[in-house]
Amino acid sequence: MTVREAMIVAGGRGTRLAPLTDACPKPLLPLVGVPFLTGQILRLAAAGVTRVSLVVGADTEPFEVVAPMVAAHGVEVVLVPEPRPLDTAGGVRSVIDRASGPVLVCNGDILTDVDFEALVAAHVAAGADATLSLIRVQDPSTFGVCVREGTQVVDFVEKPAPGTLPGQDTVNAGTYVLEPAALLAFPEGSLSFERVVFPGILADGGHIEGVVWDGVWADLGTPARYLRGHELVLDGAMPWPGMDGLDDRGGGVRVHPGAFVAPSTRLHGPVVVGADARVEADAEVGPHVVLGAGSRVEASARVRRSVLLDGACVGATTTVEDSILGRGATLAAGLGPLADVVVGDGVAVGADDPVPAGSRIAA
Repeated sequence: MTVREAMIVAGGRGTRLAPLTDACPKPLLPLVGVPFLTGQILRLAAAGVTRVSLVVGADTEPFEVVAPMVAAHGVEVVLVPEPRPLDTAGGVRSVIDRASGPVLVCNGDILTDVDFEALVAAHVAAGADATLSLIRVQDPSTFGVCVREGTQVVDFVEKPAPGTLPGQDTVNAGTYVLEPAALLAFPEGSLSFERVVFPGILADGGHIEGVVWDGVWADLGTPARYLRGHELVLDGAMPWPGMDGLDDRGGGVRVHPGAFVAPSTRLHGPVVVGADARVEADAEVGPHVVLGAGSRVEASARVRRSVLLDGACVGATTTVEDSILGRGATLAAGLGPLADVVVGDGVAVGADDPVPAGSRIAA
């Protein structure tokens, strides 16, 4: 059976990623040049999904860019506003009555290569009310543990004391298959999957299946984790649309045909140089760097383990690593070394501006 409908919970404010999220909702931040939601929806489309509901905040306008990006792949995008926050499940509950069969539910800040079709197949084979993707963790005492008997989830234990749940090491990975009736049993309004819905299904004698996934799983909700998501994609841990059509020149170096890279530049893969980006003479870029469309790395600059969003610029001889520059942000010449810096959209960091490690620079 193929699930045709999916819902993505994408209403989080993304405060931990500020100032990048001051003007851009967290799920729309690019991952290797492609808005994260777009990449997520294209993965769902490949699994047979034809309709995706985006459960967003009160303002749906920023998300209108997504529909035309995926229309050619046969996916209809429906924007579901939340005039007030309804926790993780309330927005899904408000529209799940429109679905005629099982629904895939994803989180709009989780990068994963979970096999959607395998998750659905397990759900249908078990006759489950809900099926959860699970990941294994080394220390269950810091998580909410999904206690299983065979493949069935039978209990949820929050942060169990070490040694009290031998053999139980799986936690909720944030991708679900739901029967609409199971969620419609709960009242509308603010509602949590983790605290209310899933424990409630068990309390009512329902069946929750658990599918352990040993592939990619990354929460993109902090600057360090956002960079880690880029690293996973650049290293080839999972396919991602931002890599499509960019030939590997060797060592993971990928350069858009419209980009300019000076002959004396040193590119250390994996690196992606986007459309119309420029890397000037004697600059050194990489490893684990993404240069967005129209971005610039000027002469003799050094960029390592960092992401430049569209139109960002690193000035001549400046060195930056483990950092993120927002759209149109600029670093003056001669700075550095700068480390663990996040610069907001359009912010210009001058030659005399103090930029200690860990700085978050907003407009």
